[in-house]
Amino acid sequence: MRSNHLIDRRACLKGVGASLALPLLETMGWAEAVRGKAVKPPVRIGFMYMPHGVIMDQFWPATAESFLKSPPPALESLRPVLDQILLMKGISGVPISPFNGAPHALELSTWLTARLPDVDRRSQINIAISADQIAANYMGGLTSLPSLELATMPQTHKENQEGLNEGYYSHCSYRSPTQAVPAETNPRNVLNRLFGKSDKPGKAGQTDPLDRQMLDLVIGGAKDLRKKLPQNDQHKLDEYLDSVRSVERRIASIEYRQKEAALEKAGVASSKRNASDSPSIEIKIPVGDKRSEYMQVMCDLNVLAFQTDTTRVSTYIGSTPNGVSYPELGFTDTHHSQTHHNNEAGKAGKVAAITKFNIDQFAYMVKKMASLREGEGTLLDNCLMMWGSGLEDGNKHSRENLPFIIAGKGGGSVNTGRFFANTKGNQGDLLTTILACAGVPLDRPIGIATKQLTEMMKV
Repeated sequence: MRSNHLIDRRACLKGVGASLALPLLETMGWAEAVRGKAVKPPVRIGFMYMPHGVIMDQFWPATAESFLKSPPPALESLRPVLDQILLMKGISGVPISPFNGAPHALELSTWLTARLPDVDRRSQINIAISADQIAANYMGGLTSLPSLELATMPQTHKENQEGLNEGYYSHCSYRSPTQAVPAETNPRNVLNRLFGKSDKPGKAGQTDPLDRQMLDLVIGGAKDLRKKLPQNDQHKLDEYLDSVRSVERRIASIEYRQKEAALEKAGVASSKRNASDSPSIEIKIPVGDKRSEYMQVMCDLNVLAFQTDTTRVSTYIGSTPNGVSYPELGFTDTHHSQTHHNNEAGKAGKVAAITKFNIDQFAYMVKKMASLREGEGTLLDNCLMMWGSGLEDGNKHSRENLPFIIAGKGGGSVNTGRFFANTKGNQGDLLTTILACAGVPLDRPIGIATKQLTEMMKV
């Protein structure tokens, strides 16, 4: 029987109807709002990805002591917020045997799952629920969107290394072991999705009427049916129920927002805003094909989604391993071709420039978060943002020391402004720890995890 990683997800919504359950109210800060106290903002988590690894001596600080004063070239754009940054060298990736001939099919697909695909069902998506979707299952009932998935390019790369499904090359989010979550590449569509706008001018999107009693009947009947089904059909039914529960979470969100509106009308302050909070940022859709402007507007959309509490979970696939080039940097060579540099200075220099470019876009996003007031601090104070790659070195396809950058204090749960040069752990450990810091309960570690990385936690 498939585990959902969570303490019964329905328990998070049980009793959410005409009046919201007290535990849910406490989570949202409702109780504080009703009592007239300051509201503690929620924690959000985000993930941003770049393929093919990095040039290690351009990425890692020389020493833990020099980190804040003399960051390496790749991290220079993060200098203003280094006190909100955490680096951990020594995080290993998932060993890919028996898929040794599929490094690029597995660098993204294992990044948030920390698990290999099913070796006996290579041509089908069958891996594991990803960390972002585990978080969305817990946090998603409290926002209008359970999660936000963004990408810079279409997820259409076609290749079959080791006979693996082509979806593994360009997806990092998995709603269930067999359901990859598509990412949106059009900024205007993202803006419409965030705020329920129609693509047609002058017409707003409408929410279909939802019937909680009907959902309860469907779930109750499915539970009875499940007992009579063989195991494979039970998995299919579980996936169907995941979809039903997603609708259930949206109902809870709608009811929550109706409650909020009623309280505001009665003169009670909204639980999601403090008087000192910064106003919502403005989104400007870029014209043209300049990659940096495109990526920055996607980052702005991520910031706005968090700032307005439209969602608390996001992923952004900055690029995928399918021939991407960066003409803004003065050359048209593809990223992948330059990663096989064999230590040639010219090619290695181009990889370093591409790495810096991608980190610069991440820095753009987290610096904007750091500039926005929220509660007693900033938006970044209440976020956990992870940038990284699924390979250590694209030249050798190594995975023993994956590059990760953690930004934000996670509501006070993470001790930032540090570089750990000798971390002992794997990417499953890191993902498990990030979700723990965000307050997401787990019934087991993620993927290959065996522990939490307690050194990153604020005691």
